[in-house]
Amino acid sequence: MTNSYLFTSESVSEGHPDKVCDRISDAVVDAFLATEDPLVRVACETLVTTNKIVLAGEVRGPQELVDKDGRINKDRMVEIARNSVKAIGYDQDGFSWKTADIDVYLHGQSADIAMGVDASGNKDEGAGDQGIMFGFACDETENLMPAPIEYSHRILQRMAQDRHSGAQPKFGPDAKSQVTLRYENGKPVGCTAVVVSTQHAEDVDTAAVREMVRPYVQEVLPEGWMPPEDEFYVNPTGRFVIGGPDGDAGLTGRKIIVDTYGGAAPHGGGAFSGKDPTKVDRSAAYAARYLAKNVVAAGISDKCTIQLSYAIGVSKPISVYVNLHGNGQVAEEAVSKALQQLVNLSPRGIREHLSLVRPIYERTAAYGHFGRTPGSDGSFSWERTDIADKLKAML
Repeated sequence: MTNSYLFTSESVSEGHPDKVCDRISDAVVDAFLATEDPLVRVACETLVTTNKIVLAGEVRGPQELVDKDGRINKDRMVEIARNSVKAIGYDQDGFSWKTADIDVYLHGQSADIAMGVDASGNKDEGAGDQGIMFGFACDETENLMPAPIEYSHRILQRMAQDRHSGAQPKFGPDAKSQVTLRYENGKPVGCTAVVVSTQHAEDVDTAAVREMVRPYVQEVLPEGWMPPEDEFYVNPTGRFVIGGPDGDAGLTGRKIIVDTYGGAAPHGGGAFSGKDPTKVDRSAAYAARYLAKNVVAAGISDKCTIQLSYAIGVSKPISVYVNLHGNGQVAEEAVSKALQQLVNLSPRGIREHLSLVRPIYERTAAYGHFGRTPGSDGSFSWERTDIADKLKAML
């Protein structure tokens, strides 16, 4: 790969139709985990369109949410969906938290799946599915994330903050961003283009929206990185009043590149939202990010990709692959062995090491699952760098 190139990543806001679905699905996950029932299992998918919300999937949990015959507390699920949409800020004619019609098709978990993945006797809990999961970290930003996706997320986060606070009430919930950076010798040195499309109030014209967006881009990009004026695109198709699920249908799990590294790293294909942390699609991807971030934080390499693979019903990972991209200070095989000594990468081991069995997932549904700040309640625990010193000492 050439060391001088342009690279682009995009983000979407919490009001994007797919992100509305991710948030509702993760709010359902949190509701089940908040019961502290150790047998909770959730696989919740959501669809949204004009004033319509549909929940489907399979769950297992306490009597208050699902009875022994698999019947769901539908009133509670409807309440969760409405509260999520309200928090995003949708109260429009075509999509409102108050009036949206909500269908709930969640049902009890398959006994066949439960038998394969539950712990029993001398058998440890197995992975909830087969699959491959990737983690990545690099030294382009303080959060050890690729710069294009980091900046794309932050532009929309700042716009959303001011929309919620009332500082910029003309923004609507639905928005997208895209940032193109120029790399030289493999490092970002400038921004060549920015695209932002945002839903807006009906009484605001395109020129006004452009100037409303400008300060957020200027705030997020490093000083002197603002692109040329003819490469700063705001609502390039013009008017954007009708948006969100009223403008386009949404589904859970359709923004997996936005959720991870913006295309700067491989992706195993599995979505995160709507899945409890026994599902390795979610927990192992978090673990892979945790390992990769600690490798970079330890100074072992300025870039690290990790792949984990699992078989359904089997507790140990099938493989642990480490790629230091030719910049490592030690052998990749040695790094792989050291990481496996430091962290038990079974589904149970990951959940315990990162304290994942908590209602911490609704907040992950927008602006990326990675590059976030760990919270005092255990949220974003996979962003900690608490094994970096131990890893360095072992190598």
